[in-house]
Amino acid sequence: MDMLTEKEKMLQGKIYDANGDSDLIQERKYAKSQCFAFNQLPPDEADKSHNILKSLLGKTGSTFEILPTFNCDYGYNIELGENFFSNHNLIILDCAKVTFGNNVFVAPNCAFYTAGHPIDATERNKGLEYAYPIAVGNNVWIGGNVCVMPGVTIGDDTVIGGGSVVTKDIPSNVIAAGNPCRVIKSI
Repeated sequence: MDMLTEKEKMLQGKIYDANGDSDLIQERKYAKSQCFAFNQLPPDEADKSHNILKSLLGKTGSTFEILPTFNCDYGYNIELGENFFSNHNLIILDCAKVTFGNNVFVAPNCAFYTAGHPIDATERNKGLEYAYPIAVGNNVWIGGNVCVMPGVTIGDDTVIGGGSVVTKDIPSNVIAAGNPCRVIKSI
């Protein structure tokens, strides 16, 4: 039987040890260094900012903008569609894939968390975690101070109201808000 690396476990949604694996630690250090460089650039150095993000992120469209500050765990698990925009203070814990469709707009202070920890305290205290992917469809607007939790899919043409905590999938063509986030009305 082949033994999986901690990274392979992470990418397969299995329980893994992120803090005891030197490869994952190095990959996070690299991403944090790139985020630090991006966040320190003056506003008139947009080309440098864009190049840092293009080299850090797994995929981008030709037109996208992320305003500082931006922080992520790995970068390579983030995919941006065309015409992506994020206002200030975006956090993406991308231990699993985080995919954004085309024409996605993210307001300030939003977070996308693929990582979670076991409910069992003994397992959690060992530093173990899991990661489930997040997918955001096309033409989605995410209001300020929204948290999207592990494993969530948000459908196309949807609006997520400010302050929402999205714990379950949200369908296409709706306005959804609240904690926990729920569908308020169809569009």
